[in-house]
Amino acid sequence: MRKNSIKNTRINMEVQRELSDIIRTEIKDPRVTRAMTSIVSVEVTPDLKYCKVYVSVLGNAEAAQAAIAGLKSAVGYIRRELAHRINLRNTPELLFVLDQSIEYGVHMSRLIDQVTKDLNDEPEEETDAE
Repeated sequence: MRKNSIKNTRINMEVQRELSDIIRTEIKDPRVTRAMTSIVSVEVTPDLKYCKVYVSVLGNAEAAQAAIAGLKSAVGYIRRELAHRINLRNTPELLFVLDQSIEYGVHMSRLIDQVTKDLNDEPEEETDAE
């Protein structure tokens, strides 16, 4: 099975949906804030042994590291719940990775807005071509 096969894509989407639901409704760890933690993407290997879970946490770096630590401490429970919800040949081992792409996008958007505001605030110089 190739990495980008239709079957693997469907498995990735289903695992992402179930992991989001498990984290939102089942995890009781106070380090994992439900409203601020989201699953950005999931990559399951073709042999279904490993799964990289990209997690985005809204907040400062301390909150993000605490949320990742909370998820890593609950990985056994999350994996067991995933096995109950999805019928796969193997339940993949979960590896949680902090994804900062959303924060980076917001930062770049702010920078672009600031530059365009500065350009709009400059008075336009009239040039006489005569």
